[in-house]
Amino acid sequence: MSGFPHAQLLRARGVVQGVGFRPFVYSLATQLGLAGWVRNTSSGVEIALEGPAEALAEFRRRLTAEPPALAQVEEVVVEEAEPASYAGFAIHESKPESGVYQLVSPDTATCEDCRRELFDPHDRRYRYPFTNCTNCGPRYTIINDIPYDRPLTTMAAFPMCARCRAEYEDPRNRRFHAQPNACPECGPHVWLATPAGESLAEREAAIKAVRQALAAGQVVALKGLGGFHLACDATSEAAVARLRRRKVRPHKPLAVMVASLETAARLGEVGPSEAALLTAPQRPIVLLSARKDSPVAPNVAPGTGTIGVMLPYTPLHHLILEPAAGFPLALVMTSGNLSEEPIAMENDEALQRLGHIAGLFLLHNRGISARYDDSVWAVVDGVGRPVRRARGYAPFPVKLPFRGPQVLACGPELKNTFCYTRDEYAFLSPHIGNLENLETLDHYARSLDHYRRLFRLQPQVVACDMHPEYLATKLARERWGSDPGMTLVWVQHHHAHIAACLVEHGERGPAIGVALDGTGYGTDGHIWGGEFLVADLAGFRRAGRLAEFPLPGGEAAIHRPYRTALGLVLAAGMDPAAWPSLAALPAEETAVVSRQVAGGLNAPITSSAGRLFDAIAALIGVRGDTSYEAQAAIELEAMAAEAGAAGRPYPFDLRSVAGAWVLDWRPLLRALLADVRAGAVPECMAARFHAGVAAAIVETVGRIAASTGLRTVALSGGCFQNRVLLAQTAQALRGDGYRVLAHHLVPANDGGVALGQAAVAAARMMGEPDAQGTSWST
Repeated sequence: MSGFPHAQLLRARGVVQGVGFRPFVYSLATQLGLAGWVRNTSSGVEIALEGPAEALAEFRRRLTAEPPALAQVEEVVVEEAEPASYAGFAIHESKPESGVYQLVSPDTATCEDCRRELFDPHDRRYRYPFTNCTNCGPRYTIINDIPYDRPLTTMAAFPMCARCRAEYEDPRNRRFHAQPNACPECGPHVWLATPAGESLAEREAAIKAVRQALAAGQVVALKGLGGFHLACDATSEAAVARLRRRKVRPHKPLAVMVASLETAARLGEVGPSEAALLTAPQRPIVLLSARKDSPVAPNVAPGTGTIGVMLPYTPLHHLILEPAAGFPLALVMTSGNLSEEPIAMENDEALQRLGHIAGLFLLHNRGISARYDDSVWAVVDGVGRPVRRARGYAPFPVKLPFRGPQVLACGPELKNTFCYTRDEYAFLSPHIGNLENLETLDHYARSLDHYRRLFRLQPQVVACDMHPEYLATKLARERWGSDPGMTLVWVQHHHAHIAACLVEHGERGPAIGVALDGTGYGTDGHIWGGEFLVADLAGFRRAGRLAEFPLPGGEAAIHRPYRTALGLVLAAGMDPAAWPSLAALPAEETAVVSRQVAGGLNAPITSSAGRLFDAIAALIGVRGDTSYEAQAAIELEAMAAEAGAAGRPYPFDLRSVAGAWVLDWRPLLRALLADVRAGAVPECMAARFHAGVAAAIVETVGRIAASTGLRTVALSGGCFQNRVLLAQTAQALRGDGYRVLAHHLVPANDGGVALGQAAVAAARMMGEPDAQGTSWST
């Protein structure tokens, strides 16, 4: 090494706060004999270094090659500096900066070191439910502002005791500068309460009482990282039925939590990809193919063929799930809310909102700065894919394929998320939910403001869905529509789906986009949902669609698939009485629907693939009424998965109409009716239907590719959450030589729409030409 000192100032950006980055820098610098300092700033981490050139080069290499497990270093800017003759290396106080921002770490699951201490009788944190270190624990849910220091978190209420302070200041300790550091002497604690708020027990006694209550079949509300769970014995049909009745959730699947990967494998099929997701630091709920001999009660996830499983991700979960004789093998662990309301977050709120559901409440006194639902993932076509993106993933951004203006995208009506963009980052919010009540709208508005403050955002462009009645669209119009300093950009729903898929693959297009879902407002004022687009980020052309059919009763048909089935059959000129499932309906109901369809009275026209799935489910006899969104289609998918090999796909006709390809479903209905009359089993018919849709998609893509020369296909929309459909479609397209883009960072459902809205608005504001060569002006 050269003995001549050199000096450099490094600025690191990314997830570099709250993840042990400064302790790592301190250790690395001292190992290499470098002097200087490190500090947090509002934009990242600054590092001043002095030493030999070779040591500085090795430091830079290891800084990006060997960062802490939870760190994600996006960028390191290096500037030459004048030597200052530092004496050793130090961690300096944080430096607030005006207007700048940094990436924020999501909450992460308890690390193995902390879990080991949790069950070590000789450790001072033995059975302490809030143990954490720089490698794990709460982050996003405790941060009130940046830079990430304890006074700006909800842990500010808990001054560290002498021993915790010593750990915090010891560079050799893994709790060195761990902002949530705490112990039983100085940190938060739990207690057990009645629905009236009366305290029954504290600390270890409270946890023991909760375990006894769960083993006895009671429903318990548990305060966690980002809000409350409702828990009960997942192996008890009576306990699950009690929870469903009180929560007003008759059929929608419930997630379960188990203590170990081995137990998860007793509930569902766990391959390497599923195991990797289950044990990842994010600890999402993972949808597994349910085992026939699963000990979980059948009413946990009826009719789905799957079960959502997660492993413990907090010390409290580990303590509650600790295996013992007589304790349930699995616990239902579902969001603490009534159906379609936001998750309850704080103690008084939970007692008020959940008091009629839970018999006991396990509360704690660590504040929560942001609601945080569990994330849901599934492995489809060999790849992990998000169904709901929240805990563990948000607020980490999606990288945009450009640096653009600051945009706020308001998102859709259902499965809402919103999205802000700044520079090359898209900050997609955690799952908000369906904007159908004041509570969720209030949660939405508060979350908007929290993100804006956290990332120092001042957007001048607002993107929203074209549907005039969506609450998010109304909010955009009312709050910013008349503001001369804001530009409002309307984005078609299915274009947003395809744009989101392109963005997460780092692409701008053009591509052939296949967007299949339940509802999206079309440029012609009709309800779209079975769309083939030639699209890039700035624009699109509707190159194909599913043939339209009426929806008797409008939105009522979503909850009554038999109405959609009647509309489909009548539009095809077929006799409803020929179908056993429709012949069983009351004659008055059939007559009313027939008049609606004939007169076009409250029977809007749609090209929705989601509604087609619902109709086929009703015609086969799977389900005529639903209690939650997409229930009929989910149960139809489960039957198709059960059947396996499909046999001959049901046929569609493909014809050109006004320059676009139209998929005619009437041949499908005729073939399906023949199978119904022949007594074919529902599973076989479900499989043939899925195979028919996949084959029709591939054929339509082929016609569009022939005229455009495009060989990239983007698949998006809620129908592509269907594991059977996505796998069959993607495999067939790849077999024909196409490059297939499917979601792996954001959900294919409406949870990803805000990302697409933001990308479309940014592209238009930047003046990018669209797929038709048109230059957009907004």
